[in-house]
Amino acid sequence: MRLEPDIARVAALIGEPSRTALLTVLLDGASRPASELAAAAGVSPTAASGHLAKLVQGRLLLAETAGRHRYYRLAGPEVATAVEALAQLTELPAVLRPPRLSPAAQALRAARSCYDHLAGRLAVAVAAALEARGHLVRGEGQIYQTGDEDARRWFAR
Repeated sequence: MRLEPDIARVAALIGEPSRTALLTVLLDGASRPASELAAAAGVSPTAASGHLAKLVQGRLLLAETAGRHRYYRLAGPEVATAVEALAQLTELPAVLRPPRLSPAAQALRAARSCYDHLAGRLAVAVAAALEARGHLVRGEGQIYQTGDEDARRWFAR
């Protein structure tokens, strides 16, 4: 009898491109209505509805009703971690020529937060600068550790 986790089921949910797009829109931790998610992910409202239902059923999203609308959000930070970890494994972008981004989307790409951490290009630049100064040292996986005693004093200041 095999007892490993059913990774394939979750991977199939995340691996469908439209569902990946919907999940990616929600990486900032906000709740959004289906219509907004459909527009941001570039799918029809009907398609979004079907995909959102599968993601809720698969426990990757939570849905909350407020008035006439249902608002969707990631089921927890572990979903964001999984999506971001899978994104790190990709070599080529999903599209060769991405669509023009609105000013709000450009700002989000540059500096956004994802649950409890800074993300986007700004976060990458901050982490690289702190690593170059020796204030942060790469640990196991995606974990950073503070450097020497000087680094700890710098963070304390």
